Amino acid sequence: MKYSGINHLALATGDINTTVRFWRDLLGMRLVAAMGKPGYRQYFFEVSADDLIAFFEWPNVEPIEEKDAGRVAKGPFVFDHVALGVENDDTLWNLKRKLEANDIWVSELIDNGFIHSIFTFDPNGIALEFSCTVANIDIRRNPIIADASPAEVTKEGPEPQPGNWKLAKQEAPPSKHNLYPGEMRKYVK
Repeated sequence: MKYSGINHLALATGDINTTVRFWRDLLGMRLVAAMGKPGYRQYFFEVSADDLIAFFEWPNVEPIEEKDAGRVAKGPFVFDHVALGVENDDTLWNLKRKLEANDIWVSELIDNGFIHSIFTFDPNGIALEFSCTVANIDIRRNPIIADASPAEVTKEGPEPQPGNWKLAKQEAPPSKHNLYPGEMRKYVK
C-alpha cells in the first residue's frame, strides 16, 4: 500500500467567514475550493502541494471549548489537535509574531527533541500546532520506540506486520469499478 499524504482533514465550523479570514488571510493558505450553499458548504485550503484542510459550514455548529494539545481527556473523544509542518525555526518565530500582532494567544517555542513547535487555537477552538523537524533527527527514517511500558504490539517493531488482517481474495476487475457522484460533484466543471 502506498500513501501520498493526508489528502484532506475535514473539520466543521458555524462561521465560514471568520474561518476563511483566519486560515486564508492570517495563516496564508490558499482557498482552493469553495462549494455548496448556505446550510451546507465545504471549503478547502491548500496546506502544501499534496495536503488540504477542509471545513464544512453547518448551521448551529459552535466553537469547541479550547483544550491544550496533548492534555488528557475523558469520555467520548477522538480528536486532539492539528499539527502543521513548517520549514524551519525562523518560520515558527515569524508565525508567532504574526499571531501575537493580531492578539491571538500563542505558546512559546517548545523543543520536543525531534521537532520544535508553537501552539495556538483557530477561531473554532481547534488546537493547532506548527512544527519543524530538528536537523539530523528524522523519526520517519529512524523511528524512536522509547515507551517505558510499551503496548504489546509495539514490541513487534515499527514496520507493518503481515498476517493480522484478512487479504482481499482477488482484485476487482475494471468492470466492477463503479464511481458514484458525490454531493460536491455538481460544483466542479
